[in-house]
Amino acid sequence: MPPRSRSRKNSSFCSSVYFLPAIAATFHQVLRRLLESKAREGKLYCCVVIDVFSRRVVGWAIDSAQRADLATNALGMAIDSRRPSAGTVIHGDHGSQFTSWAFTARAKNAGLLPLLGTVGDPYDNAVVESFWARMQVELLNRRRWTTRVELANAIFEYIEGFHNRRRRHGSLGWATPLEFENQHLKTITTP
Repeated sequence: MPPRSRSRKNSSFCSSVYFLPAIAATFHQVLRRLLESKAREGKLYCCVVIDVFSRRVVGWAIDSAQRADLATNALGMAIDSRRPSAGTVIHGDHGSQFTSWAFTARAKNAGLLPLLGTVGDPYDNAVVESFWARMQVELLNRRRWTTRVELANAIFEYIEGFHNRRRRHGSLGWATPLEFENQHLKTITTP
C-alpha cells in the first residue's frame, strides 16, 4: 500500500488517499456508503463525509429513507463547513445515492470532481469503513433504541461529541481530529 500524504497544499477529497493523484485543495475528504441501523421503530440511515487529512466528520445526514438527498445533504454540510477549492476530488462508492443526478450536480456546482471507487477494492474506502466499524463497536452494538429519534440523537452525539472531539487516532499521532487540525494550523501560521 503506498504511503499517505499529510500535506494540505497537495490534497484531495477522497476516500482512497492511497490511489488518487494529489490535486490542489484545502482538505482531504471522504464520502462513503450509507450506514443502516435499526431502532424498534424502524430503520435509520446515516451518510458521512470525512476529512481524510484529520479523520474529522465534516458532513453528515440521517434519515429514515435511503435516497439521494441523504448523500446530497451530507455533501452540502461538508461543502458549507469547509468551502473546498475548485478541482477537489470527492470520492464515493457505486451506490445509487452517489451516482444520482442530484448528488453529481451538487458536487459539480461546488467545483468538486466526483469520483467512484473501483468494484471489489478493499482499500478504496478504508478510512470510512474504519469509521463505520468503530461506530458499530463503540455505539451501535452497546444498546437498542426504541425510536429513530433516540438513535439519531445517539449518532449525532457520537459524531459531534465523541468522534470529532474525543476519539484519538493512531494515524494522527494519537490526537483527536480537532486537536490534529489545530496543531496543523499552528504549524502553518507560526513564522
